Amino acid sequence: MKKSLKRVLLAVSISALAMFTLAGCGKSGLDSGGSSDSKVETKKPKDIKVGASLSTLSNPFFVSVKKGINDLAKKNGTNVQVSDAQNDTAKQNNDIEDLITKKVDVLIVNPVDSSAITPAVKDANDAGIPVITVDRSSEGGKVLTLVASNSTKGGKMAAEFLIKKLGDNAKVAELQGIPGASATRERGKGFDKYAKGKLDVVAKQTAGFDRAKGLSTTENILQGNSDIVGIFSQNDEMALGAVQAVKSANKDIAIVGFDGEEDGIKAVKSGKMAATVAQQPEEMGRLALQAAYDHFNGKKVKKNIESPLKLVTTDSLNK
Repeated sequence: MKKSLKRVLLAVSISALAMFTLAGCGKSGLDSGGSSDSKVETKKPKDIKVGASLSTLSNPFFVSVKKGINDLAKKNGTNVQVSDAQNDTAKQNNDIEDLITKKVDVLIVNPVDSSAITPAVKDANDAGIPVITVDRSSEGGKVLTLVASNSTKGGKMAAEFLIKKLGDNAKVAELQGIPGASATRERGKGFDKYAKGKLDVVAKQTAGFDRAKGLSTTENILQGNSDIVGIFSQNDEMALGAVQAVKSANKDIAIVGFDGEEDGIKAVKSGKMAATVAQQPEEMGRLALQAAYDHFNGKKVKKNIESPLKLVTTDSLNK
């Protein structure tokens, strides 16, 4: 009887301790703590203070993302502060810390580097500020949603086009974006997986999503691989640099870009580029801010909001 009584008292003590611990934590381990699932203070668009950090405003694509954000903000009377990270991870983290200090209600972030942005995202989480990422994801911290095109699908679209245009086993090169950026990984993954066994990818080099680097990197590739007939560039800026290098070398090479920025579309229309996998950057910016509005209106926000892609070719534009 004494042993039985001791067991009962021990079980009661453990149960009481467990209840006390859960009460002290405020939430059980099953709660993800995501912004969409927590109780949110509802706010009207005109009362929401938005901080936006974009990787670079030297790239027309992200200028268009900014325009999409600002146009919707203006329509709804929303206060938006946009910072330009200038493709510098340290500057971007400092910019975000500044926005957190200014107590913005929500952060819209286009990361320079998907891994390096993690500490800033976690700091925003600690401050109770929801984070929305655009075009590129964050590898750590909690993000309300990612607004992006399906970059893996886009890479596959580029490979399909080059195979159809150039034939099996054609020799091609690949211009890669910023190492560590999710767009670099995903566009490369889609292209490489579909091209395997169908295209002969003789060179892969990074040009940092930059036009000038796209020019110099393509020049280097052509010096070592004079017989390539196609280039897949992971964005239009690098592709436009490749156009200059190919022209200087007096070569006939099919160049496929990615983004569908204005200069890229013009180059495709004129035949300087063969195609681009076109995104809709203004729509991305609009969708990101709309996600913030939905969040502060108490609506459920999807973890991934997909922005559409379209392959734009010289033939399709001239029709």
